[in-house]
Amino acid sequence: MPTTAPGTEHALSVRQILALERIAAGEPEVVAAAHHLDRAVRWVHVAEAADVGVMLTGGEMILTTGVLLTGDAHTQTEYIRSLHRAEASALVLGLGRAFPSPPEDMRRAAERYGLPMVVLHRPFPFAELTEEVQSRLVRRKFAAVSLSEGIRTALTGLITAGAPLQALLDEVAAHSACPVLVTNLAHRVLATAGERPAVDDVLRDWERIARQPGGVDGEGWLRADLGGRGERWGSVVLCGYRGDGATGRLLADRAAEALVLHRMLSGAGSATWEEQSARCLLADLISGTAPARHFLPRARAAGLPVNRRTFVPLVVRDRTATQLDRVVRLLGLPALVAELADGTTAVLLSLARDQAAQPLTAHFAARLHAETGEPAVIAAGPDRTTWDEVPAALQEALHVADAVAGAASSSGLPAVVRLGDVRLRGLMRLLRDDPRVQSFAERELDGLLCADDTDALLPVLRTYLATGRNKSRTAQLHHMSRPALYRRLEAIETLLGIDLDDFEQAASVHIALLAHDAQQA
Repeated sequence: MPTTAPGTEHALSVRQILALERIAAGEPEVVAAAHHLDRAVRWVHVAEAADVGVMLTGGEMILTTGVLLTGDAHTQTEYIRSLHRAEASALVLGLGRAFPSPPEDMRRAAERYGLPMVVLHRPFPFAELTEEVQSRLVRRKFAAVSLSEGIRTALTGLITAGAPLQALLDEVAAHSACPVLVTNLAHRVLATAGERPAVDDVLRDWERIARQPGGVDGEGWLRADLGGRGERWGSVVLCGYRGDGATGRLLADRAAEALVLHRMLSGAGSATWEEQSARCLLADLISGTAPARHFLPRARAAGLPVNRRTFVPLVVRDRTATQLDRVVRLLGLPALVAELADGTTAVLLSLARDQAAQPLTAHFAARLHAETGEPAVIAAGPDRTTWDEVPAALQEALHVADAVAGAASSSGLPAVVRLGDVRLRGLMRLLRDDPRVQSFAERELDGLLCADDTDALLPVLRTYLATGRNKSRTAQLHHMSRPALYRRLEAIETLLGIDLDDFEQAASVHIALLAHDAQQA
C-alpha cells in the first residue's frame, strides 16, 4: 500500500502551488523534472545560502534568486545534489541579474536527480508566495483536524448507543461520499454502504478488483486494516474517494478505529460480521422487495458461486448458525448461512451442476445429527438452477418449516421435509391469514371452542382425526378406557352438531382444526 511521508499528510503538491493565481504574475516555467510535479510540499522556504541543504528536513519548496551560485558550474551542481539529498520537493529560481536565463548546469542536474525546477521570468515577491502557501497549509491541517474530530465523535456516539455495524458504515459513507466496503481476509464483502447504484457497480467488478496486484489500492481507493491483539480480521475500503488523499486516508483510518472498537465491544455472543452479512442478504431475498438479480452482485462479492450452479434452500429450527456453518464447512459446500428469526436458521447451498442435490441434503441432515447429537428436521425448498427463482424457493422452505413446526409430532416425517410431505397441514399453514379460512374454522368449531371443557375435548378430537378416526389408538394415546373415549366423542358431536362417522363431515372438521391450530401458532 502506498505510504505518505511523515509531515506531508496535509501538504500541497508542486503542481497545485504552480496553479495558484498569485504565482502566475511571475510567469513560472518548469524547466526540469516535469514528471515529478505531484511531489508533496510541506513548507515553502526562502534561502540564498549555497549550503541550504543542511538546513532542510524534507518536503520544502526552496525559493531563491541564486546570487551565491553564479559563475561556478560545480557549485550549482552540488547545490542541486544537496537539495536532492535533503529530500526537497522543488526549486523555484527567480531570473534576474544573477541568472537572466535558466542555468543549464543546474537544469541538467535537477533533471538527473528528479528534482522539479521552476524559473520565474518576471520579478516576483517571494513573501507573497510563502504567505499564500503557508496559510493554505495551515487551513488544510485545521480542516483535517476538524474532520477527524467530527467523524470520531459521530462514530463514537453511534457505538455507545449500541448502533449496528450498518449505521457506522452509513456514517462513513456520508462523510466520504463514496461506496464503503468491509471485507474479510479472503476479500469477501461482508457489508456495504453508500449510494446503491454506485455500490452495485463496485460489487459487479469486485472479483477483478480484489485480484489486482497490491489489493484494491489505486486512484481514490483507500484501504485500512481491521484488527487488534495481534490479529487482522479484514479491511475497510473507500471506493473511488474523490477528495484529496490525506483526507481520504484520515477517513479510512477513523472508520477502521471505530469498526475495531465496535467489534470488540460487541462481545463473543454477538453475530459475526459474516453472519450479519448472510442474514441481510437472505432476508432481502426472502422479502421479495426487489428482483433477485439486484442482489446478485452482493451474493457474488460475498463469495457465493452463482454461475452455472444449483441452488438448494434449507431451513432448520432450533439449530444455530454456528452449528450449521460448521456442517457446511465440514462437507466443503459453498453456502450462505444465517439465523433469521424465532429460532429459524436458513442455508442457501450453491452446488455444481453435476452434484445431486437430494443425496447431498440427506447427507447434510445426517451430518448435522452426528454433530449435534439430536435428529433435526430440515425443511427444503425446490432445487433451482436460475438465481431469479431463489427467493420463491427460500419462501417455500420457510413455509415447509412452518408447517413442520405446527405438527403435533415430527415422527413419520423424513429427515429432509419437502412441500409434498406436509400436504394438507402445509396448505393450512400457508392460508392461515386468509379471512375466509379463519371464518370457516370459527364456524365449524364454534360450539366446541365455546364449551366449558374445551381443553379436555379439543386434544381428543385432534388425536382422533390425526389417527384416521382410530378409536383404539386414540384411547391408548390419551390413557383412557374405550367407554370414556366414546362419551367424549359423543360430547364433541353434540357440541359441533355433526356425525364423526360421516367422512365428509369429519374431513370438514379436520380441515377447520388444522386451520385453527395454524392460526394459534
